[in-house]
Amino acid sequence: MSFFDDLLEENMMALPLMPKATAVWMVEHTTLSFDQIAEFCGLHKLEVQAIADGEVAVSIVGLDPVFNQQLTQDEIKRCEADPRARLKMVKSDLPRPIARTKGARYTPVSKRGEKPDAIAYLIKNYPDLLDAQVARLLGTTKETIAKVRDRSHWNTTNIKPQNPVLLGLAKQSDLDAAIKRAERRVIRENKKKPKEEQPKADAMDEVPQTDDGFVATPSETQDEQPAIDHDAMMKTLG
Repeated sequence: MSFFDDLLEENMMALPLMPKATAVWMVEHTTLSFDQIAEFCGLHKLEVQAIADGEVAVSIVGLDPVFNQQLTQDEIKRCEADPRARLKMVKSDLPRPIARTKGARYTPVSKRGEKPDAIAYLIKNYPDLLDAQVARLLGTTKETIAKVRDRSHWNTTNIKPQNPVLLGLAKQSDLDAAIKRAERRVIRENKKKPKEEQPKADAMDEVPQTDDGFVATPSETQDEQPAIDHDAMMKTLG
């Protein structure tokens, strides 16, 4: 098990069972501060305050951590007397739960028909994304992605590219992270490519030119002829 798995288990064990229900009970039956309850239950202080104001968790029944042997009454009284104190959970001899690894993303049946639309959107707008990235984002398969791309999908005529975030098939944060990874991969690949050969000179570059930049005529490109001595020619003819 990796360091991150161990850290995940420790965080899981540090929180009570049903944290929000536990927070509801603490708000109703103790004088603990919002900070104390929030830290013990792994919630935000504002969320605990909203519970106290009756804005959230209205239908949640409070769960007594003393009855569940996660806290002692003495521990609660100790923290009630000192707002700076932090609640300490009772150590349990029960076997630790096994942390679940992240499995395939579950998609409700009502949303599964919209996956091809989301695939088409990502293929069109983010071509640098690998099929594996698209598959993880949408909980689909590489085979389905390939069929949408080559338009061999059975429902091709009805596929319309739609943002998977708006469809509720992916989180914006996950999509942004995947795009950034794809951009970094493309940059790395471009750096590894050898420098392209310099393009060959155009045909116009091979045409001889005069000093003024104009194209030289054939007569101008020929070797210069020696000057004719007319006096010597006349003597020869005479």
